[in-house]
Amino acid sequence: MQAFLKGATAQSTKPQKDKATAGPSTEKKAKAVPWVEKYRPKCVDEVAFQEEVVAVLKKSLEGADLPNLLFYGPPGTGKTSTILAAARELFGPELYRQRVLELNASDERGIQVVREKVKNFAQLTVAGTRPDGKPCPPFKIIILDEADSMTAPAQAALRRTMEKESRTTRFCLICNYISRIIEPLTSRCSKFRFKPLANQIQEERLLDICEKENLKYTKEGITALVRVSEGDLRKAITFLQSAARLNVDKEITEHAIIEIAGVVPPKVIDNLLNICFRGTFEKLEVAVKNVVDEGYAATQILSQLHEAIIEQDLSDKQKSAITEKMAVSLIQCFQKVYHSPKTFSVQFPINLFR
Repeated sequence: MQAFLKGATAQSTKPQKDKATAGPSTEKKAKAVPWVEKYRPKCVDEVAFQEEVVAVLKKSLEGADLPNLLFYGPPGTGKTSTILAAARELFGPELYRQRVLELNASDERGIQVVREKVKNFAQLTVAGTRPDGKPCPPFKIIILDEADSMTAPAQAALRRTMEKESRTTRFCLICNYISRIIEPLTSRCSKFRFKPLANQIQEERLLDICEKENLKYTKEGITALVRVSEGDLRKAITFLQSAARLNVDKEITEHAIIEIAGVVPPKVIDNLLNICFRGTFEKLEVAVKNVVDEGYAATQILSQLHEAIIEQDLSDKQKSAITEKMAVSLIQCFQKVYHSPKTFSVQFPINLFR
């Protein structure tokens, strides 16, 4: 019996040794970088579809000088990537960590952060040379991402720091909504609007990633990816990576993208519209209940219905009347969610076409 137990313990310890020896190598192989970071632009020239911003930044980089910057626009259009790429070109890989302070203002947005972190970093002096001998601007860069989430007192405290430390520090504020930045800050910055990426530009980038990652895909899948991302390249790349992980050794199809993105399939929307235009109320009620049973988000259904109605062959008067009903229905949705969540989901789409 003891011999049997000894044999069992010996056998059980062997795989543990194998695991211990094989662990680090397998961990290194398994360590993967998100494609959003892997394919982030390394220099300003790689930034897509923002020609005006790239042209101004290249001129500034040639003169080794930058104004205070304010980047605003929809998410996923390259705001953070652009300033990070410009900072890498200015300072090089060795000085980059010393010269750049990146803060996410949505996490650290109080006046205390401005008084401590930002002010202390801004007061540091720097030299004008790089270790590799190339010329280097004698200033640092403070990047405040999602600056529209900063409190008003914190934004007000930032004004004086921007003026006082202008010799040694440049600020780059990044936000989605410029209206949430106080006027004294916007007047101190050069403003650049980042546009949603055009479909062709997105498609080129996604196809390039597919080739580098050796992915199988269909043309319809890439088209669906561009459509559901709505000009947000970061979202498109994230969906592409998710589809690649879920469909290993398979083609990335339109169906896979729709499932991952959580959008309503176009056939469901078309069927709902056809019943609204030509069917009876009883048929519409059944169709609506089927859509609700599938668990699609109400806002997503309304958004896709709106897009489908705009593309329909209807007069402007008909389109405006339908979209007005949709707006009223959306308000009723939120009211019902606030008061009675259970009755909200079943009733909201039926009211659209009454």
